[in-house]
Amino acid sequence: MLKFFRSSSVVPLEGFEMDSKQWREVPLPPKKEFDVFYSNIVLESKGSWLHSSYHLTTSIVAPPLLSIPYAFSFLGWGGGLLCLSAGALVTFYSYTLLSLVLEHHAQLGRRQLHFRAMAHDILGPSWGKYFVGPIQLAVCYGSVVAACLLGGQCIKAIYLLTNPDGEMKLRYFVIVFGGLMLILAQMPSFHSLRHINLTSLILCLAYSACTTAASIYVGINNNASEESKTDYSVVGKTKDRIYGVFSAIAIIATTFGNGMIPEIQATIVPPVKEKMFKGLILCYTIVLATIFSVAVSGYWAFGNKSHGQILSNFVVNGNPLLPRWFVIMTITFVTFQLAAFGVVYMQPTNEVLENLLSDPKSHPFSQRNVIPRVLSRFIFVASATFLAAVLPFFGDIMGIIGAFGFLPLDFALPVIFYNITFRPSMRSFIFWANLVVMGLFFVLVVVGYAAAIREIVLDANFFRLFPHL
Repeated sequence: MLKFFRSSSVVPLEGFEMDSKQWREVPLPPKKEFDVFYSNIVLESKGSWLHSSYHLTTSIVAPPLLSIPYAFSFLGWGGGLLCLSAGALVTFYSYTLLSLVLEHHAQLGRRQLHFRAMAHDILGPSWGKYFVGPIQLAVCYGSVVAACLLGGQCIKAIYLLTNPDGEMKLRYFVIVFGGLMLILAQMPSFHSLRHINLTSLILCLAYSACTTAASIYVGINNNASEESKTDYSVVGKTKDRIYGVFSAIAIIATTFGNGMIPEIQATIVPPVKEKMFKGLILCYTIVLATIFSVAVSGYWAFGNKSHGQILSNFVVNGNPLLPRWFVIMTITFVTFQLAAFGVVYMQPTNEVLENLLSDPKSHPFSQRNVIPRVLSRFIFVASATFLAAVLPFFGDIMGIIGAFGFLPLDFALPVIFYNITFRPSMRSFIFWANLVVMGLFFVLVVVGYAAAIREIVLDANFFRLFPHL
């Protein structure tokens, strides 16, 4: 008999179950029970492939792309372009494999709606419960904290541009940004974010275009004379340069990271055949246009003097190198896009909380379900905002989360899932290509972890809670 689960992580086809040899028709459950089975408001499947492209773009093309010129400063032109191209190719390949695995299981009657469901079905229950699930939730929570911190920094930058003598501290701006996140967090489902994420996509294009134009303008002025000509050499001692390469690779890998492909594919109305691939094509068209334009123009303009965020290069000693209104407009675009980015990365946690706290027998918008939803999301955003205010050096910690989170979820697990699901011949090219990708990125996990620990040790002398920033 067809089994029922409170969570909709695995959704069987109506009226069928599969044994090892054949499909057998089974009785459909009563209408009331059937509605309970499909009740999951966070991951409701109502979207089109175009909506999935909005979600994908928001989760991938995020303000971390503004750090790519800084990564180039450790790699130079050749290494930077090589790593950036490899990151784009490998992540597109991995996400396509993951989509094929999800589609395959959906056609067999087991639609998997999140990463831990995939790990549960493909690798075993313990993998989903104790490894993949916790890693994904840690990555998503860390991304929300990082969004709050970066959003607070952007608002403070606007404040200082309009009031150069202002003395308000960073933590107050983080709280203001957390208030914006708190409003957006109450959107009931992933699908309901489609209009916000379309706006986010437009904002990505806008601030990338502004950043590229500003870099070209400043770069032309920098290269007007031999004395101020941009330096592209990789500087530092050998050890520092080696660690810099590892840090740069981690930045690029995190920029292309997306720890929620199954959740995004779950928003597509079934059947999902080829829809996710079309969404990925549109998403990566925007990815290539934005990330490469910012990377090339930013590094060309500032070379090895590129800051951690390229926007910081546009202001020297409080004085903008471009019209003040233009810099403020660009930072404003980034601020609002960060809010959408943070809300998207809340969705896997929202789905877990929804299944824990909601009553599937009650209407999704009944008082019984709305109150726990509002309170849980309020606590989630409040805790992330608090951490962002307490730990303004959270970027170092995010390096560890990225090494143990984004790299396995985005590079290693997709090829493992594909090889186990489809069992390609050991003589085939795809088998060995997947094996190489898996091995390479397991090495990068270890190396990235070591580099992140080193950064924490170096910054430990400057660390304090609620610093005077």
